[in-house]
Amino acid sequence: MLLLLGLCLGLPLCAGSQQEAWSWGGPAEQVGLRVPRQLRLVQRLKTKPLMTEFSVKSTIISRYAFTTVSCKMLNRASEDQDFEFQMQIPAAAFITNFTMLIGDKVYQGEITERGKKNGDRVKEKRNKTTEDSGAEGTDTFRASLVIPSKDKAAFLLSYEELLQRRLGKYEHSISVRPQQLVGRLTVDVTVLESSGLVALQVLPLRRSRQKGGARADDDSGPPPSTVINQNETFAKVVFKPSVVQQAKIAQNGILGDFIIRYDVKREQRIGDIQVLNGYFVHYFAPKDLPPLPKNVVFVLDTSASMVGTKLQQTREALTTILHDLRPQDRFSIIGFSNRIKVWKDHLVPVTPSNVIDGKFYIHLMSPSGGTDINGALQAAVGLLNNYVLHNDIEDRSVSLVIFLTDGKPTVGETHAPKILNNTKEAAQGQICIFTVGIGNDVDFRLLEKLSLDNCGLTRRVLEEEDAGAQLIGFYDEIRTPLLSDIRVDYPSGLVEHATKTVFPNYFNGSEIVIAGKLVDRKTDQLHVEVTASNSKKFVILKTDVPVEPQKVRSGVPGSPSSRGDGEEDPNHIEHLWSYLTVKELLSSWLQSDNEQEKERLRQKAQDLAMSYHFLTPFTTMKLRTPVLQENTLEVARGMSAATGPETVMQSLRGASMKPGPVLKQPSDPRIKLSKTSVDGDPHFVVDFPLSKLTVCFNIDGQPGDILRLVTDHTGSGVTVNGALIGAPAPPSGHKKQRTYFGTITILVNQPERSYLEITPHRVILDGGDRLVLPCNQTVVVGSRGLEVAVSANANVTVTIQGTIAFVVLIHLYKKPAPFQRNHLGFYISNSKGLSSTCHGLLGQFLNQETKLIKEPAGHSPNLTDSPFPRAEGTPETTLRVKGHQVPVVWKQRKIYNGEEQIDCWFARNNAAKLIDGVYEDYLASHPFDTETTLGLGGSPGSDPSSLN
Repeated sequence: MLLLLGLCLGLPLCAGSQQEAWSWGGPAEQVGLRVPRQLRLVQRLKTKPLMTEFSVKSTIISRYAFTTVSCKMLNRASEDQDFEFQMQIPAAAFITNFTMLIGDKVYQGEITERGKKNGDRVKEKRNKTTEDSGAEGTDTFRASLVIPSKDKAAFLLSYEELLQRRLGKYEHSISVRPQQLVGRLTVDVTVLESSGLVALQVLPLRRSRQKGGARADDDSGPPPSTVINQNETFAKVVFKPSVVQQAKIAQNGILGDFIIRYDVKREQRIGDIQVLNGYFVHYFAPKDLPPLPKNVVFVLDTSASMVGTKLQQTREALTTILHDLRPQDRFSIIGFSNRIKVWKDHLVPVTPSNVIDGKFYIHLMSPSGGTDINGALQAAVGLLNNYVLHNDIEDRSVSLVIFLTDGKPTVGETHAPKILNNTKEAAQGQICIFTVGIGNDVDFRLLEKLSLDNCGLTRRVLEEEDAGAQLIGFYDEIRTPLLSDIRVDYPSGLVEHATKTVFPNYFNGSEIVIAGKLVDRKTDQLHVEVTASNSKKFVILKTDVPVEPQKVRSGVPGSPSSRGDGEEDPNHIEHLWSYLTVKELLSSWLQSDNEQEKERLRQKAQDLAMSYHFLTPFTTMKLRTPVLQENTLEVARGMSAATGPETVMQSLRGASMKPGPVLKQPSDPRIKLSKTSVDGDPHFVVDFPLSKLTVCFNIDGQPGDILRLVTDHTGSGVTVNGALIGAPAPPSGHKKQRTYFGTITILVNQPERSYLEITPHRVILDGGDRLVLPCNQTVVVGSRGLEVAVSANANVTVTIQGTIAFVVLIHLYKKPAPFQRNHLGFYISNSKGLSSTCHGLLGQFLNQETKLIKEPAGHSPNLTDSPFPRAEGTPETTLRVKGHQVPVVWKQRKIYNGEEQIDCWFARNNAAKLIDGVYEDYLASHPFDTETTLGLGGSPGSDPSSLN
């Protein structure tokens, strides 16, 4: 069952994310964790793009889940690279959004009618149609793309689904299979249930793609790093494993399914009915009722293809199921291949001797021959019809066929439409057929239609899975029928467009969900009446539900931000109604044999799906023409491992996505790169945002010199120094030598002292415990307000107390020329936490402004917007900075690893008159020296930390 979305656009696809930047401090996330050496072999970064972030945000409101998956990709190779993003989504979910960010451009997905052939498309292929039956398994979203050399990409995928109640629990499953270890991996799930939460649990990661059949809950606990906060009606679950924790689970990045289970409080027998803004939903799940007797025929495929483990597992499962039958039940067994082998020609009561005989018959079955599906179904239905016809059944009972096969019809009637028609005529709507298909050779579409036509469910079991456990789990869902012939009525003059209201059976642990629209939104109450049969009784339940306006925020994470018709975002009940309606239209279309009726159903499903942005078999998705988005420039170019994807989400969704009372997002300052930096040989850049001017200068230092870049030891307690390394000048250069920063050291003195040493190959963090992080792996560590995020072979982001952030770019050469050295660039991302007394070659400008006092003719102060570009370097003009008048000339510089060219006013002669003092005043005695001879520095003689 694949949802194949092939994107062969030849465009770099990227990954944006909706997760928040990490904040550290929990006891499980302390710096003391060490990176094992074997991690160095986990990711072959030179052979595939790097996924720097992967996050899933899911919000569940009254069983309806909005989920957004997002990731970031980085291609550090010198050539373009192919990449395929894969994400497994629940089989019953509808994709609602797909977005790509490529450089400065945003490609937004748009749902359109299937069949249009203009524009780039996301093509959908489904060979599964089991949404209504809640089939197990997943669809796989695949996006094939090419990421250009040295470029980044962002990718967002949103989907919606109604959680189905099985065995008394709702289960929300999220696939966490990024295919590689990820520096920032987060799963964030919020649950809001106004009825009240019951028995919420987070299961261990499930590696299997199928739902288990175990009857007992797994009590081994949630995955490591999972944090659960909940009250009576609200729960927030966050799974945020470090790279070390990921590697302990699976070094290939395939962690498994993150699963949350819960139930809700149920006080009224008639169910939970919610009304909001003209829409209603009715959840009906009665309990404490005596079970109905069931008449069941087990039909088992014994053809040659069942040889081995499949047949053995199925035998064992049926043996377990026979022991579970109740004394009031009746049963029989049929084995089929090219012959139909009926155990008894009538249904027998559940007695110890009959159960033993049935088990013995099952174990005598041997695989051989072909597959006569039609004959087996006719025999099973015939047994049930004969029993009902020739027995005076006092109690109301439920007749079921449980049919299991691993193949296609090869013997007898092999034409699928004829098999469906024969079975439907024989069952007459009185017998429900539940089908299980094993492996990849089964005609799953036939099994699905058999169940849809005959009030049943269908399940698919992968060949490598435990078929026995799956069969037991499937049987558990239908082992206890409580009601039959259920009908739910609402006033016809008050309710329109209600989903299905008639149901053949209700099984314990499941749930019936009905949604509809109110004709009059101003009505005071909604009358609900339920009639059903239970054992010897005829049940009638009635109630009047008050209709009161409820306040629910319009913006739901993962939901469409606008319907495009000027209205506010639809509420969750409206989304649930549209979801159920489209599902039912798809099922009716699948069941119908009338072409005219099928076209009518197709058109209705298509129109509704387009209105609510659902990607279905009748709709497709095209990508809008990319538009430059200014808000994404810094995200796209910043290369900050700590930049949160929320910034991307806001730029995509616009100002209408306002946070509401349901989910209060924690304070989360975003890190963005400014131009204020020093990089290369070394070239300094200082940005003055208020005056919209940028100033640049060079410092010609000597190899071995340690330069004071930021000195704020007595203020914020932060000091940044950079050590120079040397290289010969290029043959055509005017210099005798070049210098680069080979090491950046950061000292943090508050609240506790931490030392950080960064080189192109490793990061050493000493904050009590010494931690060595290789720069060729993505990892995030932190504690006590200090966070260090390494994006493999790209950059290191250091965040201090959430108000100070530095980004160190890593420049590596595969085959360096004699004048090239692996080196570092230092960028200031956030300087809010630095004090007004901050100094250093860069720090002295952070609280200053500048003014152009002699402007050459034809120039705008804001050079970026100047309509009169001119030759670089002439003529000279004057800037006023810190009371100094500085002669400058106009230049262009490349920053951000050479990705962006900026205009700046260049101060010559080693920044004479621009910086306080002279070059020698900025030389430090050792890497962690906090003393300064200019401004208000720290105390002299601070002790260095030995990190070598």
